[in-house]
Amino acid sequence: MMREAIINAAREAALVTRHKKVQIDYKTRSHKGLPIRFLFECAQKLNMKPLTSALAATMFHRFFKEVCTNEYDPYMIACTCLHMASKVKEDKVRKRDVINVAYSTINRGSEVLELSDEYWAMWDTIVQSELLVGRMLKFDMTVDHPHKYMLHYMRSLRDLFGAKEWAAMPVAPTAAAFLQDFHMSPKILDYPASHVAVCCLVLACEVYGTVVPLTEHADSSDNWYKVFCPDLTRDVHWDIIEDIISVYGAEATIEEK
Repeated sequence: MMREAIINAAREAALVTRHKKVQIDYKTRSHKGLPIRFLFECAQKLNMKPLTSALAATMFHRFFKEVCTNEYDPYMIACTCLHMASKVKEDKVRKRDVINVAYSTINRGSEVLELSDEYWAMWDTIVQSELLVGRMLKFDMTVDHPHKYMLHYMRSLRDLFGAKEWAAMPVAPTAAAFLQDFHMSPKILDYPASHVAVCCLVLACEVYGTVVPLTEHADSSDNWYKVFCPDLTRDVHWDIIEDIISVYGAEATIEEK
């Protein structure tokens, strides 16, 4: 994919796609990208912190990297990962809330699930699934989140631009949005966290035509990321950016009627 096409796709994603979320009927639609979208929709309704939903998504991708997708209910695994992540990140989300939000998201327009056999069946399934997910992940819930690297890089860029100018630019929130959205793809597991973080920032700068200070007269003003990630090659840099953009293409496919 040509660089111009990648940047144009990113610009459309940043300015248009993110504001056009179509409500999906998870009961009647079938698409491999639906369960992870369901996970993030539930996380948003539960007011989870970005790190919590990112951890849940990472656990979800790690789990299905180890098993056959057809052997397990991905929606129940998504619920399980949400609850496990909330405990790891000490995000105050009750299992009951996870169950009710998941139920109402799948069954659009339904009432809150009463303390019925169906409710307790979901409760027991999540309990059993937590043990299953834990075993598949070898009980290793630690994740090297790209968020901490991004925050560090943003602080450095803020010092270069100046606090006032940096705050006025949309680069930071757009980069953060790219990062969170990239967690919808299992490809986020393929790269070091620091590389993912800096590529989200580079992409946001490219989208808005932002030139980093002191690079205007350099031979290549778009490889300033080398200061943060000297080991990130140009080819891998563009591979990551293409993978980020592919998330929005997948979203568009899901939303097609």
